Amino acid sequence: METERREEYAVVLDFMHTGKSFSNRAEPLTQLIGEEWFTLLEATPKEGVVLSTGERVYIGKDERDKISVIKFRIGYEELTQTAKENLSNAIRLIIKANEKRFVNFFNKAGPINIREHSLELLPGIGKKHLNAILGARNEKVFESFDDITSRVQLLQDPIKLIGDRVVKELEGGERFYVFTKPYSKRPRN
Repeated sequence: METERREEYAVVLDFMHTGKSFSNRAEPLTQLIGEEWFTLLEATPKEGVVLSTGERVYIGKDERDKISVIKFRIGYEELTQTAKENLSNAIRLIIKANEKRFVNFFNKAGPINIREHSLELLPGIGKKHLNAILGARNEKVFESFDDITSRVQLLQDPIKLIGDRVVKELEGGERFYVFTKPYSKRPRN
C-alpha cells in the first residue's frame, strides 16, 4: 500500500489577517500552493505570525514555525482573487527553484498513447516543437532551461509552458494530469 505523499513546503498565495470577508469567524487564514504537487491548501498560521505573499513556509509533519494547522485542500475556484493573481508567479518561483526536476520532464517525457505525447500537453507544443525537442534530447540530454531554449528553435519560455500547464491542471477538467493531483471536492461539515 502506497502512503499518500504530502507536501513539505508551500508558497503563500494570500494571507488574510481576519479570515475571509464572508466568514463569521475572524481568524487569520492563508492560502498556499505546495512545492511538490502544486496542491492548493488553506491553513491557519500560528498566533501572531504575519505571512507575506510569495513566502516559502514549512508545512510538513515535523514542528512548523509559522503554520499551525492545514485546514484542508481546496480547489482553484476556492482561491481568493488575490491568491489567483499571485498563482502564476508562485508557480514560476517553484519551477525555477526546482529546475533540474522540470528539465528532467523534458528529458524523460514519453508518449501517452499512440497519437499523443506528454510534451504536447504543454500549451503551445505541437508536432513541430515535439519533434524538435525529441531530436535535440536524443543528441544530448537537456541540462537547463537555457539549454532547452537555445537548442529548440522558436520554443517559448519552458518555465512559462510548464507554469501554464500547471494552472490548467489546477483549474480542473483535464484528461491527463502531469504535474498535479486531480482535485475532487469533498463535502465539508
